[in-house]
Amino acid sequence: MNALSDAEIRERMEQLEGWEYSENTLQTAFEFENFKEAFTMMTRIAFEAEQMDHHPDWSNVYNKLHIALSTHSANGITEKDFELARRIDALLG
Repeated sequence: MNALSDAEIRERMEQLEGWEYSENTLQTAFEFENFKEAFTMMTRIAFEAEQMDHHPDWSNVYNKLHIALSTHSANGITEKDFELARRIDALLG
């Protein structure tokens, strides 16, 4: 899978609310009511990521979750990153 060009990334970013393109990754952050809700969402995302065989870089501190997506094997952003971002949004929607 090949990395998308900056123009392709910016075009696709118009379809994603709450995400930003920074440091060659798609990034977003969420704040939940408590740790249990944050961890529950991480578990739900993990099932989607595993199904896609595409895993996020993320961090969790108490009720906050930060997610960064990129395709390491392509050394950039691919369509897989946008697909996982859309799935994450659907879980939260």
